[in-house]
Amino acid sequence: MVSASPLSSALKIGQVSRLSGLTVKTIRFYSDQGLIQPISRSEGGYRLFADAVFDELHLIRTLRAMEIPLQDVRQILDARRSGVCTCDALKVQIRSKAGEIGEKIVALQGLQAELFGMLDRWEACGGRRAGV
Repeated sequence: MVSASPLSSALKIGQVSRLSGLTVKTIRFYSDQGLIQPISRSEGGYRLFADAVFDELHLIRTLRAMEIPLQDVRQILDARRSGVCTCDALKVQIRSKAGEIGEKIVALQGLQAELFGMLDRWEACGGRRAGV
């Protein structure tokens, strides 16, 4: 039985874009920044990616949603690829981000209460109403 070449299942950047929901431009940017790594290039010069790129793109999206800087994302991905555990450092960042989100939620709830209070105390200005 002949095994398939690793490049036979390689995905062009457009395929990765369609399957991941990210733009080609974003994938190129992540590649240029060293966050994801093509396994090769096609004869036409297209970047070719392995299926593992989808796990990395998902992790990048998650970390970026937490506003973790690209440099830190790159370090996390490099450590993940090398097999070096970065769990403790990542847990600290996640806990910190969760705390920041909690603070934002409290601030937004305060703003919401203030706006509802304004509406409750609203007095008509006595002017002409719109549409009348």
